[in-house]
Amino acid sequence: MKWRTVFIFLLAAHIGLANVKQKKKDLSSYTDAELEKLYEEWEENDEDELEEDEKPEHKRKPPQLDLESMKAKAKDPEDLLMMSKKGQTLMLFVGVVDPSQPDRSDIRPFTEKWTQIWQSQLYNNHVDLQVFVIDDNRAIFMFKNGEQAFEAKKFLLKQEFVSEVTIEGQSFDGPAKKFKTGKKEL
Repeated sequence: MKWRTVFIFLLAAHIGLANVKQKKKDLSSYTDAELEKLYEEWEENDEDELEEDEKPEHKRKPPQLDLESMKAKAKDPEDLLMMSKKGQTLMLFVGVVDPSQPDRSDIRPFTEKWTQIWQSQLYNNHVDLQVFVIDDNRAIFMFKNGEQAFEAKKFLLKQEFVSEVTIEGQSFDGPAKKFKTGKKEL
């Protein structure tokens, strides 16, 4: 009888160890969902807190704005808005017009060419941005640091093919606006 109990105990131990060995998988055979679950478990058990700039943007604490000191530093309302957008993602919309064909709106290649040129010029001036052409004659300029969007707005309003720039709900007419309205001045 003792012999049977010992045999059953050894058999159960062997089966248990075999299951533990089978549960270990090769890392390359994990699916994306399993890797994501493993990462989440790792983050939950991690005792070290990430630095504020290492956290994803949606988990960062919003910057504490001292409105009184910002008002003292600001020269005009745009400066105040620019200071309040520091470190936040901001989008700027740009309208483009081809002066040789001002009535046409299907100018996607022209728009893509010039938005890429402007992006590289701004990038060379240390303005970090991404550009998305959303329509044949319209693009979005997205800035990780919203403060830089105002510098880019000033630059874009000097470009001859820009019809308008919209930032924070405010539209500004560019040099090419005259072509869009039908006043072909040269």
